[in-house]
Amino acid sequence: MTREIETDDEGLVRLQKLLAQSGVASRRKCEELMLDGEVEVDGEIVTRLGTKVDPRTAVIKVSGQRLPPISDHVYLVLNKPRGVVSTMADPGGRRTISDVVADRLAEDPALRLFHVGRLDTDTSGLLLLTNDGDFAHRMAHPSYEVEKTYVAEVDGRLARGTIADLLAGVELDDGPVRVRRARVIDAAANKSIVELVIHEGRNRIVRRLLDHVGHPVKLLTRTRFGPVELGTLPAGETRELTNDELGQLLESVGL
Repeated sequence: MTREIETDDEGLVRLQKLLAQSGVASRRKCEELMLDGEVEVDGEIVTRLGTKVDPRTAVIKVSGQRLPPISDHVYLVLNKPRGVVSTMADPGGRRTISDVVADRLAEDPALRLFHVGRLDTDTSGLLLLTNDGDFAHRMAHPSYEVEKTYVAEVDGRLARGTIADLLAGVELDDGPVRVRRARVIDAAANKSIVELVIHEGRNRIVRRLLDHVGHPVKLLTRTRFGPVELGTLPAGETRELTNDELGQLLESVGL
């Protein structure tokens, strides 16, 4: 995430100035935070005003919250519409992510974006895009267990026992799946709206889970990825990750 930060000839900047220009608080408040022991750099609490840091490499935390480093990387949230293939190009001519973000790519022809994991073509919702390959790899890797939240409209009325079965774990053909949280948002005689939180990224995992317990999915949307919420972002639109969102994601995967 690029921010205009003025550094000295050695590429360093005073810590309180960096904090203020990064939007943490006013310069005076940032100095107070340092003096109160609330600012940590590379694992050490820094209380000396005027301390200089490298804004591109220093791992900075303010009151325990990670501040993203200065970088040229791009981190975007996309609300992927249904019918869009989770690839940047498709030999079959189907609509792809590149088509959806064509305007942004046109602004910077050199920008090469990666999608973090995938969403099925018929699934809508939150997809992260970035030109940071290491970030994309770690975000999608199951070992880091980043939680994803989905809302599904399914056939039939879910019973309490079905929710309990999901939470207890479901054995699919390619191995067990553990659902972190599950709840019914709404229900009628012939359909239910259910929310699931999982960290799995296997192919069509939510659809297969709900089909396994007897409730085939009719509509599916991913509404959250780690701390990042889709919110009211319109379908087909993008926004940049906030500093707080990016900081939490970087911290969660050890970057």
